[in-house]
Amino acid sequence: MSSISNDSKEKQLNFLRLASMIVGSTIGAGVFSLAGDMAFNGANTAAVLVGWLICGVGMFGLMMCFFGLNKVKPELTNGIYSYAREGFGEFVGFNSAWGYWISALLCNVSYTTLLFQAIGYFFPVFGEGNNLVSIICASLVIWLLNYLVLYGVKEAAGINIITTISKLMPIFVFIVAVIFARSFKLSIFMDNFWGEASGLSFGEQVKATTSATVWAFIGIEGAVVLSGRAKRSKDVGKASITGFLCIFLIYLMTSILSMGTMTRAELAELGNPQMAGILEFVVGKWGAVLINLGVILSLAGALLSWTIIAADCPYSAAKQGVFSKAFAKENKKGSPSFSLFATNGIIQLFLIIIFFNDSTYQAFYTMSASMIMVPYLLSSLYYAKITFKKDGFELVKTGALVWQRVIGVIGSIYGLWLIYAGGLEYLLITAILYAPGILIYIKGKKEKKEKVFTNSKDIIIASIIVILAVISIVTIANGTLKPF
Repeated sequence: MSSISNDSKEKQLNFLRLASMIVGSTIGAGVFSLAGDMAFNGANTAAVLVGWLICGVGMFGLMMCFFGLNKVKPELTNGIYSYAREGFGEFVGFNSAWGYWISALLCNVSYTTLLFQAIGYFFPVFGEGNNLVSIICASLVIWLLNYLVLYGVKEAAGINIITTISKLMPIFVFIVAVIFARSFKLSIFMDNFWGEASGLSFGEQVKATTSATVWAFIGIEGAVVLSGRAKRSKDVGKASITGFLCIFLIYLMTSILSMGTMTRAELAELGNPQMAGILEFVVGKWGAVLINLGVILSLAGALLSWTIIAADCPYSAAKQGVFSKAFAKENKKGSPSFSLFATNGIIQLFLIIIFFNDSTYQAFYTMSASMIMVPYLLSSLYYAKITFKKDGFELVKTGALVWQRVIGVIGSIYGLWLIYAGGLEYLLITAILYAPGILIYIKGKKEKKEKVFTNSKDIIIASIIVILAVISIVTIANGTLKPF
């Protein structure tokens, strides 16, 4: 394809590819360490189950917002950006696209670090994934992915189906092995239900558990982000719901089975990825080897998915005239060439920062989660807005309309909860990452010879971002705040 208007070539992604993009981009390394991380944070089984209940209801509401928006507003083919723009104006829409883009590339930064930490299980030279050897190899990986996506989004998405299937196999082996080896003991599960005193109140345990699920579900909106490349618009909603249900079931089963195999104290002492230690306890050494291989395959697939998503976001926004027109450049295969090189160039910069600051993947995935919370919230707020205004719901019966309003409210409340659970400290840090976007927005406006800010609301928002960024920089300089 040579341009986005060439529908016969642009509409490349079918239901299977869209669904695999969701699973591929969402299931990274979290599934292999969720139970252990929650146990380490002091959460007993009761808190874990309540946390998953909150996550299930909230994330389902958020997913239904995306599903509803895709049905009611099918013309908004660029998801995260389009919804925020239509609901709250062009500048807010730009910041939603910018935040999502930065979140996606930070996600890849954290994944590359964790990838080589997992490889370090087999080759100790890679250490914790942040030494010189790891950074050099991580750099080679991101530029290899850059080439794959340059070759064509359809071809890269096809590869992603293979990696998605490969990463799921060790997880299914874990589930089957625990069940058929009869390692799951109801007595252990019940002992873990309230467990020994962890020093945290039940509410604090639930909060810690829910915070972990934020990272676990980032990427669930992947099909909506790539909706402009879908063969059929209706496949986007179906792929979103299917992907969510599959992922949620996998997370819930692995958590429950883990809590019934080892005590909370034993889970908390396991090294990362904890699923490897659990399966080794069940079947022996080969279980740990299999899971570590699964982590590597999982991260490889997630890196590919997020490379596609990260590059497509500013490209789509540029096509609509919000980002600088440079981001709209394509190669002969129709891949967003400039956007790809800009994305991976920034990732390369962060990899260098990791080396000199001895940072780990946790710092970057926390920032990634904080950056994506605002786009999530804006999308759900927009859906709530159109349900109450009956925009697109004119012919919907009263009962069905009330249900859609409930979905919009649930998604919006959960969006606010995610921002809180993700950490207000990191939300403050993200202002530093949002601030440079204002310059890109100004450049895009000048290229179209349009007035930069058309109302006082946008000026106020831009001013708040800059002020928060300055405060963040000052607090980092005096050592009060540590970004990496």
